[in-house]
Amino acid sequence: MDSDSNQLSSSSLRVWQLAWPTIISNLLFTTVGFCHIKIVSGLGTSAVAAVTSGHRIFFLIQAVLMGVSVATTAMVARHWGAKKVAEAELVAWTSMALGLALAILLSLPAVFIPDVIASLFGLDAETTRQTASFIFWLGLFNVFSALNALLSTALRATGDVITPLCFLAFSSLFNVLFGYCLAQGVGFLPPLGVSGVALGGSLAGALVSSVFAMVWWRGKFNIKALKQWRIDRPSARQLISIGAPSVLEQGFIQLAFLAFFAIVGQYGTSPYAAYGIGISIVAFSIVVGFGFGIAAATLVAQQLGAGNPEQARKAGWRGLRMALAAMSVFSVLLAIFARDLAGFMIEDEATIGLTVSFIYIIAIAQPIMAVDITLSGALRGAGDTRFPLLATVCGIVFGRLLPALACLTLELPIEAVFAVMLLDYIIKSSMLLVRYRSGKWLGLKLAGAGA
Repeated sequence: MDSDSNQLSSSSLRVWQLAWPTIISNLLFTTVGFCHIKIVSGLGTSAVAAVTSGHRIFFLIQAVLMGVSVATTAMVARHWGAKKVAEAELVAWTSMALGLALAILLSLPAVFIPDVIASLFGLDAETTRQTASFIFWLGLFNVFSALNALLSTALRATGDVITPLCFLAFSSLFNVLFGYCLAQGVGFLPPLGVSGVALGGSLAGALVSSVFAMVWWRGKFNIKALKQWRIDRPSARQLISIGAPSVLEQGFIQLAFLAFFAIVGQYGTSPYAAYGIGISIVAFSIVVGFGFGIAAATLVAQQLGAGNPEQARKAGWRGLRMALAAMSVFSVLLAIFARDLAGFMIEDEATIGLTVSFIYIIAIAQPIMAVDITLSGALRGAGDTRFPLLATVCGIVFGRLLPALACLTLELPIEAVFAVMLLDYIIKSSMLLVRYRSGKWLGLKLAGAGA
């Protein structure tokens, strides 16, 4: 009994050791988005809606790159767990090359046709113009964001979660500082409003990412740069095989969210702004769950690489229990302070009321989302990226988009549209629970990795 208790305590500690730096990293990232909205909130609901829309396009680009990150985590962590350092470095180098090429490709529409992209939200002319400017500056510097994300992923897969956290802390601080100065026109700088937030934040990210990459290039991290022009084709094929479902999943999610945003936009600028503000607030809770999901993915991959399938299974369940506890606490706090948080973000009473309604609804969903986030992370860590894709498609199509369209057609209030998100998460979480309990994912093999 003492042995089982000690093993459980050790497992929880390892999950927490991997999760807490990732949670803080995600909280920093979320704080940046929160601050962006707060910086422009004094400019009115149009500015808030523009930043919300611009962030959504940025998330679409980053979400596609997450597919590469998922494959990188699965392969690097499994090689690392099998003590195959050279193979882990080869995968990291290959994923970096693929990811940067994909980032450049994804940035082209944002740079050359930002107005066309902005018009997809169906907002008024002024909001659309501001959204286009925000999208342009984020797209122009997107390659630096991709570089930071991929290098951080490779380091976390080896168990080094502190280094990415340190660089993200500097990036977040400078992002908000530069964004505020350029948006408000501090000192000799002209006030650029929404454009200033995007330009300042992008410049800060480019600066920190460049330093991050240079330190890696000089061999200061536990995973080294290979410094070769060619990429390893077998590794590239394996990354694509594992990452493609996640790319499709994340791309689908973000496109579906864009469609959901467009539905919300049909109700007017205030509901649209309320939805954006609500997401920026609730994101603090959601990213805590993502921290445990990433920890579960890393531990599952490492344990499978070391030939310990039963420990891999336990790592996923332990991550889920910890995520449930944390997100349930956040659920209560969000409900208690919903009006205070909404009032802090904007002064428009109509928008505040709608934001409070959104927060109440999404607070109910927090424990359900914990299941979705953590178990999907564990499955991806095992290389099972296809089933989370299936669950996501089912949840979003049948639980979110079709019910939301029905609400719009029937002219139901915006609160009904917000509420359909609960059905989305219930469908996804139920499917993932069944899959994880089945244990079928334990038999998946990755080419060249440990047993």
